[in-house]
Amino acid sequence: MIRNLAKKKAFVNHYSFHVMDPLWGHVTIKMSGHPPFGAQVILNGHEYVACAARSAGIAFTKEGNCFTAVADPQGLARVADTLSQQATIGRLGQVCDRWIYSACLCFGLDLDDQEASAFRYSYSVYQVEYSRNLLFEVGGQMERVFDTVVDRTRSRLDVPTLRTMFGTKQRPRIKTRDLSPRLGVVIETPRHDLTLFKVHFGLLTLKGYTKGEHVLRFEAIVHNTRALGVGRTLERFPDIVTRLGAMVERFCTALDCVDVGFIPDGTLDQLPLPSQIGTTRVGGIDLNRPRMRSAMAAVLALSAAPEGFTVADLAARVQAMTGRSETDYTSRQAAYDLRKLRGKQLVVKPGRSRRYQVPPDAARTMTALVVLRDQVIGPILAGCRVPMRGRRPTTWTAIDADYETLRRDMVALFHDLGITTGAAAA
Repeated sequence: MIRNLAKKKAFVNHYSFHVMDPLWGHVTIKMSGHPPFGAQVILNGHEYVACAARSAGIAFTKEGNCFTAVADPQGLARVADTLSQQATIGRLGQVCDRWIYSACLCFGLDLDDQEASAFRYSYSVYQVEYSRNLLFEVGGQMERVFDTVVDRTRSRLDVPTLRTMFGTKQRPRIKTRDLSPRLGVVIETPRHDLTLFKVHFGLLTLKGYTKGEHVLRFEAIVHNTRALGVGRTLERFPDIVTRLGAMVERFCTALDCVDVGFIPDGTLDQLPLPSQIGTTRVGGIDLNRPRMRSAMAAVLALSAAPEGFTVADLAARVQAMTGRSETDYTSRQAAYDLRKLRGKQLVVKPGRSRRYQVPPDAARTMTALVVLRDQVIGPILAGCRVPMRGRRPTTWTAIDADYETLRRDMVALFHDLGITTGAAAA
């Protein structure tokens, strides 16, 4: 009699096979050494585009996983667009079948046993990364553009940390041969400052970073394709790529809108007035109330969400940004604040969906309102109460100089208008 049965955790060996395919370049297949021989196939779309571009006669320069120079950008883009077409399903199945049975599975199950048992794999898509590359002629210009976007949007999108690998102070103004990602890997120190801008939304990640000397890359990563809700079988691959491409476009649009704000004429006068949503009358927006400003800032932080956001998402983001508890800011309050924003067309809810989205123009308006209240009016009024500044700080930026100029001009304006500051009144 068998007694004391206990569950035992067993480990099996996994083997990695690296194959150079004529159509897909470097293909990696990881396979379990124990039946049913589960396998993972890793393909790189950049390798496929490079092989197809060579066949089409398109000249390019490629360092690592990055196209640094292209003779025909439109032609290369057309080649890359084929990955989202239906024909890609057949190509993916063919490259997997071409190697997984003859070069990998044969070590655990020979070809005769495979044929006798009718052993076949059924493929599904688990993780996908989609990238959009912007190629700059001048590396220094790319650095200035990206650094400006990061500085302006980091707080507005509530990005907690930035990964920065520090290298040399400036990027080259012209292309050089001795500076490359390959060399950077060898010496384990980048030759330029590399900043990684990353935003997480559950199993989805959106990020932007510099790649090489002249390439600015934006990526959308789905860590589990089940989160997209379009299915994960191989036949759904074009739909997955299309969804990720739309997410990258929305992410870039959100960065652009949050980076540069704009307030239309009459907005400040219309915000406090009541509005209508259908037959329901809702109150106006008072930016002097901290709760409304926190809600608007949280909506801006969620504006880049690929699938929009829910009431619960807004409540959680306000709690995280302000340190409030669940009882201090509830989902009911978040829903009421969203109704106010919907009444001013700053937030939309498509159809009968429970998710909210921020239109591009609304994102620009809310960005300008938040920045005007928190980074212009507040600091300037606080600075006007101080009659003189002390010694100039060691680090004095152009924005600091602008603040000082505004402070002095506002003090003179208050004097001319007969407005007494707090320090003078005391």
